[in-house]
Amino acid sequence: MRRLLGARVPSVGPTEAAAVVAAGGLLIDVREPAEWRAGHAPRARNIPLGQLADRLAEVPTDRPVVTVCRSGARSRQAARILADAGRQVHDLSGGMRAWADAGLAVQAKGGRPGRVA
Repeated sequence: MRRLLGARVPSVGPTEAAAVVAAGGLLIDVREPAEWRAGHAPRARNIPLGQLADRLAEVPTDRPVVTVCRSGARSRQAARILADAGRQVHDLSGGMRAWADAGLAVQAKGGRPGRVA
């Protein structure tokens, strides 16, 4: 059954996700580059969902990973891909919208204040 549905991935809220990152985890933003440039979480890495399978080597195996997109749909898919590939992964419920609504930083290129696109 797991093979049909993919791995079950726990969801975390924005505060929990920020804590995972602060403790050494990696936040992977799976949105498209234009969305990323408009605004992303500090210290996040952009790997668009469509490229994730080809870029698995960039995702660490020795620390937790949190996936994020704009609202949560793409990041759930990404989290399942990563879990199936053996990564310790959580999905950020509500995506960057929830991150921003929680008052967490959103930055654009060069560290300027950003917006969720």
